[in-house]
Amino acid sequence: MAHDTTSPAVGLPPDTKGPHSSRLGLVAVVATFGGLLFGYDTGVINGALEPMKSDLGLTSVTEGLVVSILIFGAAIGAIVGGRLSDLRGRRNNILLIALVFMIGTLGCVLSPSWPVLAFFRLVLGLAVGAASATVPVYLSEIAPYERRGSMVTRNEVMIVSGQFAAFIINAVIFQVWGEHEGVWRFMLAVAVLPAIALFVGMLRMPESPRWLVLKERDAEALDVLKQVRSEGRAEAEMAEVRALADEERASQTGGASDLGVRWIRRLIFIGVGLGVFQQLTGINSVMYYGTQLLTQSGFSASAAIIANTLNGLFSVLGITVGLLLMNRIDRRRMLLGGFTLTTFFHLLVGLSALLLPDGQAKAYFILVFVVLFVFSMQGTIGPLVWLMLAEIFPLKIRSFAIGLCVFMLWIANAVVALGFPTVVSALGIAPTFFIFAGLGVLALIFIYTQVPETRGRSLEQLEDQFRTQYS
Repeated sequence: MAHDTTSPAVGLPPDTKGPHSSRLGLVAVVATFGGLLFGYDTGVINGALEPMKSDLGLTSVTEGLVVSILIFGAAIGAIVGGRLSDLRGRRNNILLIALVFMIGTLGCVLSPSWPVLAFFRLVLGLAVGAASATVPVYLSEIAPYERRGSMVTRNEVMIVSGQFAAFIINAVIFQVWGEHEGVWRFMLAVAVLPAIALFVGMLRMPESPRWLVLKERDAEALDVLKQVRSEGRAEAEMAEVRALADEERASQTGGASDLGVRWIRRLIFIGVGLGVFQQLTGINSVMYYGTQLLTQSGFSASAAIIANTLNGLFSVLGITVGLLLMNRIDRRRMLLGGFTLTTFFHLLVGLSALLLPDGQAKAYFILVFVVLFVFSMQGTIGPLVWLMLAEIFPLKIRSFAIGLCVFMLWIANAVVALGFPTVVSALGIAPTFFIFAGLGVLALIFIYTQVPETRGRSLEQLEDQFRTQYS
């Protein structure tokens, strides 16, 4: 499917540099603290689990519940957060999410027993899921189309940075207070700081101009655009957004009823497929169980903990490379390349586990191929899926549709996270990674046959294209 990706959207004036550029950059920094919290709260359990087990008397069953309940909470939070974002506004929703992060974190830190801890992990999951559905929408709607890719991807940078920070902070805290039976509480407490920063920062941030237009608050929307665009660009872009919003009001779209519209149903199918296949790469099985995987590969327990930090480091490096490439390479080409690489490294991990004799060489081969898988995944598929979910849906159902897609993404995440240790235990490392490779081939077929190109087009142009193409 060939598309012109170089022409400016609908003849809009170029997005020139100016004071508004700094304001836009500040908006991106503050909003993506939601991504940092997302990453830290999903990664911190890795190091906190062992001291938590002895302190609270967790069994294997309650341990699994405490770990996985956040993921199920995130699936619910994605749906609820998407709807609240449509009703209350993107900015107000992020403020609410920051408060929920604070409550959930403090509840976990002060939990006297595992049921209380599990409840507050569920609360944290609601915030994580709502952030995953709201922050990319907010960034995509406030960014000019030329910078949309890099701005939305900053959220993914903050997610993987939060996970990496959790690995490092856990190690440091364990070195300092490791003999303290409540050391896990210190690890979890750190997440209060970015939650406070997110809340205070968002108090000074503007609402999404596209959401304001949808609520017929045009003067406020223009004022926001003038904060983050040059004067001429703000006026031209406002006219485009207003025209599209009028069209959407006339078509009475906005929620589950839109599933009856063929072209919207097709887009949601594409979005769900992207989210599910992103998780079926197994990235979170590595991020949650990396230490155990490396121990089974042949590392000692202490060496595996240190080696696992490489997964966090190369996750950050990968996303940094992805950010640099995002607006230079077409989305489809990057997705196809990313799934080709991850499938290749899945095969290499499987073959190493199957063919190499047990020992240090085997352990290091598996480590290298797992790290290269993480780097490839986070440099392409990870950020691209979040970006494309923020790009492909029409304005009035954007949050509803993203909430639905991210709900399915989290359910896929939960299934992989819960099933991975059992499958590895029953089948071994090699067959498990061969299964991931097979799923990668299915993902390549899906992308090649179903996923459209979105780079270099305004959100409004994309809607016109999809309405025509899939009606």
